[in-house]
Amino acid sequence: MVDVGRARRLSKRIGTVVASAIEFEIKDPPLAFVTVTDTKVTGDLHDATVFYTVRGETLDEEPDYAGAAAALERAKGTLRSKVGAATGVRFTPTLSFVLDKVPDTARHMEDLLARARAADADLARIREGATPAGDADPYRVTAVDDTEDAGQDVEETGDDDRPGD
Repeated sequence: MVDVGRARRLSKRIGTVVASAIEFEIKDPPLAFVTVTDTKVTGDLHDATVFYTVRGETLDEEPDYAGAAAALERAKGTLRSKVGAATGVRFTPTLSFVLDKVPDTARHMEDLLARARAADADLARIREGATPAGDADPYRVTAVDDTEDAGQDVEETGDDDRPGD
């Protein structure tokens, strides 16, 4: 049976080792903008998937996803060796790298929310000077004098002939 806690700890350790090696030990320029976001290990502890994101050199520049993927493939053997040395497990997991789409999805959602807020603001601006087409209160309420009805009993409806009574 697989120990889920052990797999989780190994996953976290692999992510730490890979991130540290990318930052301090591997001197490949495209890896300078790679960030490890998450790591998953299979139940048999033989395969590890490392999720990563890539940022651009500046805020306006598009990240080099292809260059980062190629650099990670070149460094895969070195990274696996470092993971094996740091974890001390009998079988060092194979590493596969997957681009993490969560930041892009979050950015897209933020753009959609900004468009919705702008549309709401436009609608509020248009609504400021608007007047209703009909009456101000379209639900007509007939005036009932509560003082007259207070002393009277409720009217009989004639439901005395119901079956079962």
